[in-house]
Amino acid sequence: MSIDLKQCYLFAHLDEGQFEKVKGMAHEIRLRDGQLFFQSGDPATHFYLVIQGQIKLTRLSMQGQEKVIEIISPGQTFAEALMFGESPEYPVNAVAIGDSYLLSFENTTFLEILRGSIDTCFRLMGDMSHRLKSLIREIDELTLQSASCRVASFLWKRWEARPQGDKSFKLEVPKGVIASRLSVTPETFSRILHNFSSQGLIHVDGGRVDVLDERGLLDFADISGRINRDISSN
Repeated sequence: MSIDLKQCYLFAHLDEGQFEKVKGMAHEIRLRDGQLFFQSGDPATHFYLVIQGQIKLTRLSMQGQEKVIEIISPGQTFAEALMFGESPEYPVNAVAIGDSYLLSFENTTFLEILRGSIDTCFRLMGDMSHRLKSLIREIDELTLQSASCRVASFLWKRWEARPQGDKSFKLEVPKGVIASRLSVTPETFSRILHNFSSQGLIHVDGGRVDVLDERGLLDFADISGRINRDISSN
């Protein structure tokens, strides 16, 4: 899979000279399925763009259980916000899901590029602000919504993101990883999928999901209500 670097929000506003510097410093990294990439507490000297495969970002609970904080898919970056801290450290562990291919970018070099253009800095800050709002919305979902709403919202977003014309989408990561990301147990996640199937909302065949009742799933996810509330609060 090839990724157009200019489609990445970090690089979208760079001029040609800046963009050539970014391409010149990109370093390829290949990881095996399950390979630990970095650990919490390691010095955060680089940020990354996923080209192929997926990366799960995790932390360990006080009980030693793995909690999935985020799943990074192709075209997405991670660890970029850390470049603005003093002596930053990675706050999570990063593990490959499937054989993965990343591009690595050195923080200090990219910061030098940003120092050369105030306009680029402000545009990047605007894009990061939008991403922060999305993360806050995700936190709201994890803390305020029921387990069924969280699962329905997850399914709806994957359904909307499927290629046009496809009648189903694939769960690209193990169900246990998805369950951890949604802060539910694997047993609860499976039970909710079964309940949705029994109600005729979805059909699950292995790792493939087909949405049979879009309106019903959307109502369960409460996405329409949250959109209206967001509009009202702005």
